[in-house]
Amino acid sequence: MGRSATLRKVDIASAASHHANMIAALPFPDVSPEIFSIEIGTFTFALRWYALAYIAGLVIAWRIVVGLMKRPALWGTYGAPMKPDQPEDLLTWIIIGVVFGGRLGFVLFYQPEYYLANPTDILKVWEGGMSFHGGFLGVVIAAMIYCRRHALPMLRVGDAVAISAPPGLFLGRVANFINAELWGRPTDVPWAFAFPGSAAQDCPGVEGICTRHPSQLYEAGLEGLVLGGVMLWLAYRRGWLMRPGAMIGVFLIGYGAARFFVEFFRQPDAQFVSDDNLLGLAFEVSGYGLTMGQILSTPMILLGLWMIWRARIKT
Repeated sequence: MGRSATLRKVDIASAASHHANMIAALPFPDVSPEIFSIEIGTFTFALRWYALAYIAGLVIAWRIVVGLMKRPALWGTYGAPMKPDQPEDLLTWIIIGVVFGGRLGFVLFYQPEYYLANPTDILKVWEGGMSFHGGFLGVVIAAMIYCRRHALPMLRVGDAVAISAPPGLFLGRVANFINAELWGRPTDVPWAFAFPGSAAQDCPGVEGICTRHPSQLYEAGLEGLVLGGVMLWLAYRRGWLMRPGAMIGVFLIGYGAARFFVEFFRQPDAQFVSDDNLLGLAFEVSGYGLTMGQILSTPMILLGLWMIWRARIKT
């Protein structure tokens, strides 16, 4: 989930050094956030990488769940929780949950004061502003409603949905990188990027080009590739789908831990940063604290541990 990049254009082609130490920066790839655009009169239709990531992630998730439903042996004596044609209906509910939950989560968790004063801006999703944690809650609620309406076992359906989520997270974070948004904190590590845009180049105390952690790629690797690989291994090789709720727990722990870790390298949201709080801590005591991402991820980790413990003692 991401917010819009601001003022992408900045002349970085002539930059050859970083700070006073002359450390080379990796050139930011020259890829437009828009795959293509079509102008019809005064209206411009554009397909953006971020939108494509959403679409592709949802389609991949749908096919993963269908594949799991066609492998009843993975589920043990319980059998597959859905028929292979049911995930398509569930997908519609999940799309609604992602969009509404992600937007409302951003409004409530990150900029409640602004949207309380400007409620009509809540609907302007094209301007950016989506929260993963809000989208996650939206998916949970949507899946619960769907399961109740069709008398399906919630935990086992939830396990399938959890396994299907990492590919979408991977694609979404790569799209964040292409959009030059949600970049990391300033650094001089060899793999740092000079992200375009006046906001990305606004680094107090830095002379010349400001290079930053590619925190979007850190999250893509941890939340998408690593977590996805672990979950598929547990499901297909270790029989964890025979323990209802266990895969939900793995996802909660994996995402929560990955996000908590990457927050140490990710630039916090601007509304939390001030001259007295350069780290952008949403909760702070005597210089130590947590970012909003870490605050929201902590209960996910704890809930995930409880889910796995519950699943193990009931099998």
